[in-house]
Amino acid sequence: MQVRIMNGDNGKDAVSCARTVPNKSWSFKILYFILIFFVLGLGVCILSMNMIRYLGLRNMVLRESSRLEPCDDATNTLECWRKPPSNLMHNMNDTELFWRATFAPRIQEYPYKRVPKVAFMFLTRGPLPLSPLWERFFRGNEGLYSIYVHSLPGYRANYSRSSVFYGRQIPSQVTEWGKMSMCDAERRLLANALLDLSNEYFVLLSEACIATRNFTIVYRYISKSRYSFLGSYDEHGPYGRGRYDKRMEPEVTLEQWRKGSQWFEVNRELALRIVEDKVYYPKFKEFCKPACYVDEHYFPTMLTILVPHLLANRSLTYTDWSRGGPHPATYGKKDISKEFFDKILGRRMCFYNHRLVFLCQLFARKFAPSALEPLLSLSSEVFGY
Repeated sequence: MQVRIMNGDNGKDAVSCARTVPNKSWSFKILYFILIFFVLGLGVCILSMNMIRYLGLRNMVLRESSRLEPCDDATNTLECWRKPPSNLMHNMNDTELFWRATFAPRIQEYPYKRVPKVAFMFLTRGPLPLSPLWERFFRGNEGLYSIYVHSLPGYRANYSRSSVFYGRQIPSQVTEWGKMSMCDAERRLLANALLDLSNEYFVLLSEACIATRNFTIVYRYISKSRYSFLGSYDEHGPYGRGRYDKRMEPEVTLEQWRKGSQWFEVNRELALRIVEDKVYYPKFKEFCKPACYVDEHYFPTMLTILVPHLLANRSLTYTDWSRGGPHPATYGKKDISKEFFDKILGRRMCFYNHRLVFLCQLFARKFAPSALEPLLSLSSEVFGY
């Protein structure tokens, strides 16, 4: 029995020793593999961070820099808040943009020297074929104007860095002639221009427009006017009141219905009213569809209802409708001459600040790309630039 017990004890000790030694060895191996895995994982993390930093950071910065961010604590100064966005391409949708654009100080006096600027807003399909003429018009007047271009979303402009149009495209959407998307584009232009607190006057133009006076005359004429220039008249025929839909009541009555040219010049107060509107917009969107062309009725009607005393009730842009049809006359290379402009601009009279004057229009349209060369050769003599 003693031997059996001793053998049993010895057997147990042998088994115990046999198990203890391998377990210790295996623990060291697990610890070793865990350490290696941790080192490799740490190395992969560091490598990934470096790859993001050196390969992806540039694109991340470009995307983030396009957003309109508020001033941070380090730059929270008046200069920061009043300066215009350095990059017009942002990620705001229209709802966000319009909300941001309607921020307006209640105190009329500015706590810094503000030089009012004219915002020239180009509503285009793509390129600006007459841009060399506009370059000449703007030359030497830096600090008195801003430029904004709304083109089709897929279009990418190719202007040189020295061009006044370089980097002046805004985020855009598809627009259709005669539909509410056209007014949406115009409101989008106004909203982007309103982000620059120095912009006081807003002129809507197309790629087929030209300036028929030099910048000094244009700036003085607009800035000295007591009124904004937007055509608004009551036309009783089928192309005026005939387009009215009674379902627009009570917001818009037949007697309030107006028509006018879509090419306007408005001051900052009116621009804000256009962008902030939520009363008249739904009515026009629902009940003014072709053959009711909303871009001819929405702004004239709304502003006549709200602020009739601030409108000159005429446009600053000459357009020739004498040839009939849904579109105005287009002028090409063969049409351009000094006599041509003497004829279309003439010496017609109009009211300016309650006085009769001969200077009634500052812009004209529509000009084909082929008209550029003769326009450039005549611009100094005829337009003064």
